[in-house]
Amino acid sequence: MDLIMGMNSGSSFDGIDVILAETKMDGDGFPAAPRFIKGSSYEWPLDVKKVVLDAFENKVDMVGLNRLNYVAGAVFAEKAVQFLKENGIESREIKVLGLDTQTIYQEQPDHKAIAAMTAEEKADWPGRWISGKYPAGYQVGDTSVIANLTNIDTVTHFRQADHTFGGSAAPLMQYLDFVLFRKEEKPKMTLNIGGIANLHLACSDRRKMYGFDVGPGNVISDYFAKRLYGKEYDRNGALAASGRVNEDMLNYFMHHPFFERPVPRSGWRMDYSPEYLNSTIAKFSHVAREDMMATACAFTGEAVAKSMEDNIPREVIEQVDQLYASGGGVKNPAILQEIQKRIPQNIKLVSSSEIGIPPEFKEAIKFATLAYSTIHCVPGNIPAAGHASQYAILGNIGLAPRNIKGGAEF
Repeated sequence: MDLIMGMNSGSSFDGIDVILAETKMDGDGFPAAPRFIKGSSYEWPLDVKKVVLDAFENKVDMVGLNRLNYVAGAVFAEKAVQFLKENGIESREIKVLGLDTQTIYQEQPDHKAIAAMTAEEKADWPGRWISGKYPAGYQVGDTSVIANLTNIDTVTHFRQADHTFGGSAAPLMQYLDFVLFRKEEKPKMTLNIGGIANLHLACSDRRKMYGFDVGPGNVISDYFAKRLYGKEYDRNGALAASGRVNEDMLNYFMHHPFFERPVPRSGWRMDYSPEYLNSTIAKFSHVAREDMMATACAFTGEAVAKSMEDNIPREVIEQVDQLYASGGGVKNPAILQEIQKRIPQNIKLVSSSEIGIPPEFKEAIKFATLAYSTIHCVPGNIPAAGHASQYAILGNIGLAPRNIKGGAEF
């Protein structure tokens, strides 16, 4: 068995998760289901956090973004080494470290426009992106900085390879779900509730899989808690539990243009930007703040239900009996209650912990598994889910100094 590490800092930007797991290559050419061993979460340094938050809102110039790329890489390396020291692990024991670094910006593909492109148009490689038809994303955290400071072979930036072939590359969770469930007879469904929520249907046949963002996870609840109460988030969903859902406000949320995008669609925290949410608060200023909190949770639940029923065939939904939930939103009972109330009643919402995956660390486990697949040249995308035109080996590889050969003594 090989020890693998994964890290994650997602769209909610509420900390850096680090995990240790173990796996091996299985007889069918894919990694065995990873076994979680340990995990910890760390805060971003406050001075760096401020720059990242400014970058989300396009307030950082090219000079600042250039420096942030190195700074973020150093932060990720620092937290990885801290995790190793706290657990008495040497870097040489780790086969590979996987992380997507920190997404600052992303554009989803125009799937309809790509499908209509001629062979000649697709052969114009720069034109794929000049036209705005192909997806693009930007993450900060330099691969070489991380690999050299941790002394661990590192794989980062998993999305660009899928983007090259027109895939959405967001979400990426469906690959881990395939690894976990590929030997199951019936399809399995999972839901990750980060800042943005994404839904996945895993099958033993990758050609029948789905994966797409469904709308907000906890991004609106977190923003409302901060703006209306001065709190970082709604601990245990207590604020939402004290309110009632405002149907007019919920209806307004459900007309967000996000739902006009065809799947596989990708969301980003700026779909629910401070400007959008501040204008929503102003529009519904007559609504009690606890009712706004309750409605934010209801919006997450309704978005999950609508996206599921609109985009996954009914006969497939009827085969599913459990929806395995992960992500920080699992800690909010109000969000979970709203999801369970609104999804088809043949499906029971349960924590991913029931299959040995701690919900707060599933994203980091995903990146560790993707990195392990990358170094074994196994494709980590699911074209049926993300609509890439072909399979691709995902990620940028940074080799650690421990690999140096040929005499490198000073």
